[in-house]
Amino acid sequence: MKKLFVFLLLFFGLIAKPVLADDYEIAAKSAIAVDANSGKILYEKEATSPLEVGAITNILTAYLVYEAIAEGKLSLETEVDISDYAYNLTVNPSIANLPLEARRYKVKDLLNASLLASANSATIALAEQVGGSEENFVKMMKAKLKEWNISDATIVNATGTDIRLLDGSLETSSAEEETTENSKSKKKQDTINKFSAYDIAVIASHLINDYPEVLATTSKPHVNFAGIHLENPNLMLEGFPSFRSGVKGLKTGGSEQSGLSFVGVTSEKGMRLITVVLGVDQVEDDPTTRFSVTSSLMTYVTQNFSPTVLVKKGERYNNSQVAVRDSQEDKVAAVASEDLVILERIANQAEHKVTFTPSPKELQAPLKKGSVVGTLTYTDSEPIGQGYIENKKTSVSMVTEKNIKKAIIFKVWWNDFVRFVNEKL
Repeated sequence: MKKLFVFLLLFFGLIAKPVLADDYEIAAKSAIAVDANSGKILYEKEATSPLEVGAITNILTAYLVYEAIAEGKLSLETEVDISDYAYNLTVNPSIANLPLEARRYKVKDLLNASLLASANSATIALAEQVGGSEENFVKMMKAKLKEWNISDATIVNATGTDIRLLDGSLETSSAEEETTENSKSKKKQDTINKFSAYDIAVIASHLINDYPEVLATTSKPHVNFAGIHLENPNLMLEGFPSFRSGVKGLKTGGSEQSGLSFVGVTSEKGMRLITVVLGVDQVEDDPTTRFSVTSSLMTYVTQNFSPTVLVKKGERYNNSQVAVRDSQEDKVAAVASEDLVILERIANQAEHKVTFTPSPKELQAPLKKGSVVGTLTYTDSEPIGQGYIENKKTSVSMVTEKNIKKAIIFKVWWNDFVRFVNEKL
């Protein structure tokens, strides 16, 4: 009996071991996991290969809507007129949509329809409201991607739906459609949006960090749209079959060409994560496939990485200090403005390389408490892929821990005289 007990302990100990990086292979064409706070890449697979992502495009559309709200150009309560083009698409059986018979809806309701139901007409209505036309809105989308240094994406519309489904031209003859393999590839590229997993991670990072209120929408299991009950297709939310505690969003998508996709946002074990899985093959009659794949990626990250606080808010690092001109003290303490938190592998924690860099500009007394006087930066010793999205770094501002008063007038005069002698004579 005792031997059996020991065997069971060993058995369950073995199956509970984390899946290590060398052993983990995600069941998706492309994937990435990123720390939402620092931008550190925690896993990637073919993350820079663009694929058709369908309605995941709507998170970029949503970003530009929230940006317009922040700039005062509209509000969540602004009523939007539905154009004939957007309205006529509501009867297209080939695309995701909702009836828009009222022909006038609030921005907040159209966002619900776009982010939860992937409704093409609602998304187009938002694009027309913000950009004046969908064509101009697409230009805004491209400009925003350029601002974020995303250069490999293809954008043809605001929704991610193949434009041939929108205009009814998908049923063209095979003779016109397939002249050569090259022209066929070119046509496909020009008719549907494509993003890489890396691109989607960048967009999602900007969206949830700049406009975190979006998660109040994407975390709702269901909403009411003009009397229509909309159920969130994200089956990782509470009450759904793939429920995972901590998941707040973000968007489902996919295409016939590439398979199913999902960009997730979760907070677990002191980490806030963005996961992107693209091109998941649908298991027959199983709507949970892409969410099971996402959950496996989240589990891999939480089993293999953990947050570590290197420097706490209000603390100095290695007696960090800076020179301040004309202060009562020649040098003053520099403390962290917030916790410096890193994510590192649990099984292989390397020596931490942290650098304090004083402000490049000359600091002049007086200074208020909390004035920025430098930067504390962590250098990752084992980066994954590009290391960080958008070449970010794990860093915090270093600030003064108290008010820095100006020295007495005689000391100021003397300092000015010494500087004059050193610089001019």
